[in-house]
Amino acid sequence: MSSINIILVHGAWADGSSWAKVIPLLRDKGMTVAAVQLPLTSFDADVATVSRAIALAQGDVVLVGHSYAGAVIGQAGNAPKVKRLVYIDAFAPDAGESAGSLFAKFEAAPLNNEIRPDAEGFLSLTPKGIATLFAQDLDPAEQTILHATQGPINGAALGGTLTQAAWRSRPGFYLIGENDLAILPVEQERMATRMNATIKRVASSHVPMLSHPLVVADFIALAAAGCQGDGNMHNGRLFQE
Repeated sequence: MSSINIILVHGAWADGSSWAKVIPLLRDKGMTVAAVQLPLTSFDADVATVSRAIALAQGDVVLVGHSYAGAVIGQAGNAPKVKRLVYIDAFAPDAGESAGSLFAKFEAAPLNNEIRPDAEGFLSLTPKGIATLFAQDLDPAEQTILHATQGPINGAALGGTLTQAAWRSRPGFYLIGENDLAILPVEQERMATRMNATIKRVASSHVPMLSHPLVVADFIALAAAGCQGDGNMHNGRLFQE
């Protein structure tokens, strides 16, 4: 696995530290790991940040995105170095779609009621949103830290559309949080099925990388393993432990 680079991309209301529990597990598996820090000021700026990380990688890349970052990796992942895409409770837009356009079509979006805009159009989550809809399976101390360190996202970034969806030409892997109240599991299932992704499910909130880091790390390792063997052998299969 030493030649495989894992690039972890956080979503809205987060930063690179949201992968803090997963990074050492991946490194213990012999992988080279980088977690980007998205500016969350615009979709283009976020894609550019990930593209820079891909350019610095020596060798093949497995690109991992959580939540909003599913849209970001869907665009940045068209770089030739990127061999696999891993979606963690993430939006998976096609060309011409955005995270926001998918969210608007969802049957229910309870998180909407706990999003607060500021005067410049940046969106934040309320403490209640963190505790009851975003990270309800974390302890109160972790929830408090998440709220205090959240990265507000410019609302316009959610409207950034893909020009080409990388999952159309690369194997995709999708981890569904069965207790996710931010992106409901039924919506995740639809996106993952459309991608013909390898699917795994975990009894988690919207932040399985914090509540179930071992499951997340093992799933990323599954995607990385495909880079060194039959490149498509896992694609489109339901993965069971």
